[in-house]
Amino acid sequence: MIAPMGGDASGLTRAEAASLLGWWLEAGVDVPVAEEPRNWLARPSAQTPARVEESLPASAPPPPASLDAFHAHLRQASDLPLFRSGAARALPHGPANAEIMLVSDLPGRECAAEGRPIGGEVWALTVRMLAAIGFTPEQAYVASLACFPAPGSRLDERDLARCAADMRHHIALVKPKRLLLLGDGPAKALVGQPVLQARGRVHRIDGVPAVATLHPRQLLQRPGDKAHAWRDLLLLMSEEVS
Repeated sequence: MIAPMGGDASGLTRAEAASLLGWWLEAGVDVPVAEEPRNWLARPSAQTPARVEESLPASAPPPPASLDAFHAHLRQASDLPLFRSGAARALPHGPANAEIMLVSDLPGRECAAEGRPIGGEVWALTVRMLAAIGFTPEQAYVASLACFPAPGSRLDERDLARCAADMRHHIALVKPKRLLLLGDGPAKALVGQPVLQARGRVHRIDGVPAVATLHPRQLLQRPGDKAHAWRDLLLLMSEEVS
């Protein structure tokens, strides 16, 4: 049995296969082909990702030069965007040179207990989304725009600029093949547009193909939006990677 987009699903259990099928059906995938043909070999129109102005202090120390050093920095540093003493940190996980890197919006309540960018039932849905395009969780590198939630769940322009600078460095260290931007924050920080405007085309972030889509947290609240997310996933997988 081969999963969509070429992933090997031969090791799926019956329960895992049922869960994966449920995701496809909820996303509206109930026919083998679409009504209109699509040229999957056509190159997308060139897009120049907008950059958020980086308003960092001139005296800021240089960022860590390796992924391991960057992880240590995220675990210990007190000069991170949105840092609050005693607050739990949502730390990234996954392999370098990952097949896909997920950049999640700011951590939610489901992340606090697990200390990860995406947790709980939101992570369970994320795993199903990955499986739908042929990836296991172990193939994905998962990070959040910041390790801490924002007061009032909103980022001011300065914090957004700091998060954007840190994430671009993070991406450069991970060297993923593809980027999936989950939610409004990553879209604004890395593409310069809210997610609803950034959706529907392939962006390039320092040479890496990237697609913005709705956060799985929102998909749980509004299941009807899963069809939009499915189209975004297909768009990302239609892009050739080196």
